[in-house]
Amino acid sequence: MLKHLVLAFAMVALAPFAAQADDYKEGEHYDLISPPIRTESGDKVEVVEFFWYGCGHCYNFEPLIGQWKKGLGEDVAFVGSPAVWNKPMELHAKAYYTAEVLGVLDTMHPVLFQAMNVDRKRLQSDKEIKELFTANGVSGEDFDKAYGSFGVNSQVRQANSRARAAKITGTPEMMVAGKYRISTRKAGSQADMLKIADFLIEKERAAGGAAE
Repeated sequence: MLKHLVLAFAMVALAPFAAQADDYKEGEHYDLISPPIRTESGDKVEVVEFFWYGCGHCYNFEPLIGQWKKGLGEDVAFVGSPAVWNKPMELHAKAYYTAEVLGVLDTMHPVLFQAMNVDRKRLQSDKEIKELFTANGVSGEDFDKAYGSFGVNSQVRQANSRARAAKITGTPEMMVAGKYRISTRKAGSQADMLKIADFLIEKERAAGGAAE
């Protein structure tokens, strides 16, 4: 009897999600990426956020996605991927991966967003970016070593290739499992982008795309 009650409760709890999930349609609310892109997160469902530090929409998205990431299961891997459409954006992508290599991404990620969107700094030179890092506790020597490294430059090239393969047209956009692209334009809002991402993560789980 208890088993039946638990099952009934679970069905009721999932009913709103199921009804909502039925509303999300390929081509209408999200796009299929063809051919799919190889992911780098093993048997986890990989979720990629394409962003740019100078994008006001990305800046506004950060608090939402920061909170959303806290609720992701252990079978989901979140990957930040800076967009690279021109030389200044390449410098900003190098700043992201430099912060990651130095283990200061949690500090520098919001600092870089604030510098460009609140403080109105353009960050169009290596010198400006270095000054931002050193002002936040990173030694100039450590910055130079990471910023000019083969590893960081390689990651920037990979980010550029990833965005091109996903055919992103703006930022922020998201990709799930290398198969689905979510844009604000089709999702309707940034909050709905995350709801659709949740739906697609569940879709991958149901298809056996991630370890439970």
